Amino acid sequence: MDFKLELVPVPVSDVDRAKAFYTDQAGFHLDHDHRVNENLRFVQLTPPGSACSISIGEGLVDTPPGSAKGLQLVVGDIEAARAELNGRGLDVGEVQEFPWGKFVFFSDPDGNSWSVQEIPPRQ
Repeated sequence: MDFKLELVPVPVSDVDRAKAFYTDQAGFHLDHDHRVNENLRFVQLTPPGSACSISIGEGLVDTPPGSAKGLQLVVGDIEAARAELNGRGLDVGEVQEFPWGKFVFFSDPDGNSWSVQEIPPRQ
């Protein structure tokens, strides 16, 4: 049996600001933006090429905005990914190289932290 991780909630303080950040700057695709009722709004966003999405909204989680740490995206070319994100106006750091891959890091407006990794070739 397959167990696929397909949705990760990300706590935010301002849904519209976060939605704009993830679509305009991080380049995520907007899958859904649905107000279920006055207390529940569900927004689903998916990184390009990913089988896993994130959800932001109102009434989804009780964790504080900015408390999601260590979210990770994987790319084939870290330099190209950094250039694309910078070109979208996202403030990403310089490429950092470790034995387990090359990384850049960024945070959303609430402080939820992300890394983008280029995995080294297998030996």
